[in-house]
Amino acid sequence: MKRGKKLSVVQGVALSAIMLVGGLVQTPGIANAAEKSETETAVWSREDAQNYNLNKENTAPDIDNVDQVAPDYWVWDTWPLRNRDGSIATVNGYKIVFALTASKEYTWSGRHDEAKIRYFYSKNGKDWEMGGLSYDPDKALGSRQWAGSAMMEEDGKVHLFYTASGRKGEESTTFEQRLAKTTFDIDVDKKDKSVELSNHGEHMILAEADGEYYETQDQKTGDIIYSFRDPWFFKDPKTKKEYIIFEGNSAGYEKTLDPENIGSEEFRKDHEVPAGAEDYNGNVGIASAENEDLTEFELLPPLLEADGVNQQLERPHVLVKGGQYYLFTISHQFTFAPGLNGPDGLYGFVNDSLRGDYQPLNDNGLVVANPEDDPFMTYSHAVMPNGTVISFVNEYIDENGNKQLGGTFAPTIKLSINGDETKVNGTLKPGQIIPSH
Repeated sequence: MKRGKKLSVVQGVALSAIMLVGGLVQTPGIANAAEKSETETAVWSREDAQNYNLNKENTAPDIDNVDQVAPDYWVWDTWPLRNRDGSIATVNGYKIVFALTASKEYTWSGRHDEAKIRYFYSKNGKDWEMGGLSYDPDKALGSRQWAGSAMMEEDGKVHLFYTASGRKGEESTTFEQRLAKTTFDIDVDKKDKSVELSNHGEHMILAEADGEYYETQDQKTGDIIYSFRDPWFFKDPKTKKEYIIFEGNSAGYEKTLDPENIGSEEFRKDHEVPAGAEDYNGNVGIASAENEDLTEFELLPPLLEADGVNQQLERPHVLVKGGQYYLFTISHQFTFAPGLNGPDGLYGFVNDSLRGDYQPLNDNGLVVANPEDDPFMTYSHAVMPNGTVISFVNEYIDENGNKQLGGTFAPTIKLSINGDETKVNGTLKPGQIIPSH
């Protein structure tokens, strides 16, 4: 049984149309329906996830060669230091970004098992200097740390949210994932023109998969690892409530698809769902902050589910623009369910509030894909407050037609967002971050 599903059209009409003598009055039954609507989960259906035709408006420009931002390290998932309202933070004129890193002593494929979070700093937001580790690795949670987000308070304290993957000291690498955080201060040495971290706080677990809304490791089926990772801090500008948004999977031992996971009644008449599609059950999770210190969170029903569509809705995040809520996520070609064929890239959805019936941008959700002849060129896209998009260079084809490993910042993409449509409008410098105004 899935919880927090969408209200039916009939229920929605009833909520808006019932009028009693003396004005609009909510009866207990209608009040309960309204409360359910606050926890409804949107659906990205198999019908939605069709017709992925690449063109200049949804395709990243080619990359022929790259400059390594940290020559001795693999650098991949990246995120900026933001203020509590989501704007890009500056510390005495410096922009700060955090990224997953691993020494190049490890293989490209093995980097995930050795991931640690380092920070980079820049005065102009495009020429980056690598700092150090963001924490003492002996005190961090997990056998390695995966992606998250970072938020700075007005007093300068930074909350670093991350994924604690595995357990420290485990004999063999596991894929258990928990949402964690730590805190620290950022200090700028104007004389040395360097940035250092200090006053590190404790590391703590904020949330674990509950098996009710979010799949546990034990409930996983299929060949792709389960997900409970990528915490992204978000403060809703309308309600002022605070959350972490993350990647999850729909809970339960028995995997089945509801009709809305497939599509409309007309679509279902001719669409055959291949065997095994039910094992692809990615969702966008959400947990509400229960205190201002951001140490206690309550798991809520997912914002969006992709049961039967995609196994991994990675690094989800929300941008509010023009009163609209844009929910972005990234996904791989191989994580689409059997019978579907979306490219590696950035996907997005739009709604008029944080919770509700998100609709796919550009009809099918695709916002930025890699070129057809270079399908794994970049990955891990994150949309900035001004609509620009950062990512990292993954595996690209150079000007001589040879495959090369990236592991560095990719050129920032300029993206226009208008209503339910987006367009790629060129690129900026690799890793370029433009401060909020």
